[in-house]
Amino acid sequence: MSDGSGRAALLEQYHQAEVLACTRCPLHETRTQVVAGSGNPDAQIMFVGEAPGYHEDKNGVPFVGAAGKLLDKLLEGIGLERSDVFIANVLKCRPPGNRDPLQSEIEACERHLFRQVGIIAPKVICTLGNFATKLISGRPDGISRVHGCELPIEIGGQTVILYPIYHPAAALYTPAMLATLEQDFRRIPELAGLAAALPTAAPTIDAADLVPDDPGAGPVVVTDHRAQQPDVAEPAEPEQLGLF
Repeated sequence: MSDGSGRAALLEQYHQAEVLACTRCPLHETRTQVVAGSGNPDAQIMFVGEAPGYHEDKNGVPFVGAAGKLLDKLLEGIGLERSDVFIANVLKCRPPGNRDPLQSEIEACERHLFRQVGIIAPKVICTLGNFATKLISGRPDGISRVHGCELPIEIGGQTVILYPIYHPAAALYTPAMLATLEQDFRRIPELAGLAAALPTAAPTIDAADLVPDDPGAGPVVVTDHRAQQPDVAEPAEPEQLGLF
């Protein structure tokens, strides 16, 4: 595998040829645009979420809503920025109403994620929530059971460390979960061999950072495995994330 500009060129070529024009599942009929992924193609750390939401579908960039802002803060807390990592999702197109991904959609789209992993060749893959964790691990264990527990796995002949973490959006609705997220995040540099990246004093994440995109839309119902978040532009359609 080439690195540097060669890896960037390979990733861009794959996105242009296979991802941005993908019609492998019906989601291409309702998307605004494909959210292929963004960040450093030479990254040692890769984050994988569930699927694009309303803001991502409009902007074409993963994690640009409230959860994305919290992700930025969490990265800052371990001495990293978005430009240091690569961020992608299991699905590259937004499910209507932000519903959970269907198994057929995951099966149609997973080839894109695994090809991205093969090109980027990260040392650590941080899966955010249930869907990404179950897909990449190949196991049924939910995020509540395995978060913060690293697992060496093999993808495309490469050994990487799978590191499941709660989705940042979980802390938007259950602020007490922020401490767990911060604790799990602080292990990431060590797992990636970047222990020197840890800052001497982590930035403070306060209540202003834990506000959903549409806090006035009504109460959030949290079950034992997911949170439901009203969509900003379409308040009648709940955003459903495999958070717990």
